[in-house]
Amino acid sequence: MGRAYQNRKVSMAKTADAKTKVYSKYGREIYVCAKSGGGDPAGNLALRGLIERAKKDQVPNHVIEKALDKAKGGGGEDFAPARYEGFGPGGCMVIVDCLTDNPNRTFGDVRLCFTKTKAKIGTPGTVSHMFDHSAILAFKHDDEDAVLEALLGEDVDVSDVENEDGRITVFTPHTDYAKAKQVLTDLLGEIDFEVDEIQFLPKGSTPISGDDVIMFEKFLDMLNDLDDVQNVYHDAQY
Repeated sequence: MGRAYQNRKVSMAKTADAKTKVYSKYGREIYVCAKSGGGDPAGNLALRGLIERAKKDQVPNHVIEKALDKAKGGGGEDFAPARYEGFGPGGCMVIVDCLTDNPNRTFGDVRLCFTKTKAKIGTPGTVSHMFDHSAILAFKHDDEDAVLEALLGEDVDVSDVENEDGRITVFTPHTDYAKAKQVLTDLLGEIDFEVDEIQFLPKGSTPISGDDVIMFEKFLDMLNDLDDVQNVYHDAQY
């Protein structure tokens, strides 16, 4: 397939040097995940994967524990997911995922990023049909057939399996994330997942060049400066 998430984590990569922003993003995501699915990682596979990912990104334990405690306490901010879609500079397709405690503020802030960079925000569904909402699980293993057989045997809808240099990457619809992860854990025991996340993967790409690239970089920087923005996905190729 060759699409192996080159596009992933644009916003997180862009702000990797701003540690407090990264901590804040993970804190919100852990809080929402724990509040909706339970604060015990053993019984909430999405939360467990998120915590493992946070630790790999060097998020301190106290940040993780504070988010979990807040979710258990039921107080504090009430963050909710918000998703915005549209066309970025050069006509590329963009999805912006947020967690917000004030949807009106967040929409206004995100819309400003679009309008100031000659981009166009759209309505829900404007571009998302051109992305696959996929769970991605990558780990060291060499028996692709055994992995695929186990997943299909448990009725996991496998979109694709890649095997490269002793690393297997499984793509499934996001709705099968927990089931796929459980099947793999049952088959192989505790796995150190190199990639364990859900994201939007573009089905194609939109080439951009010249001034559009400069404007697109500005667009990403503006979005990444917003505390409410968690992830940015796009199909721009440059």
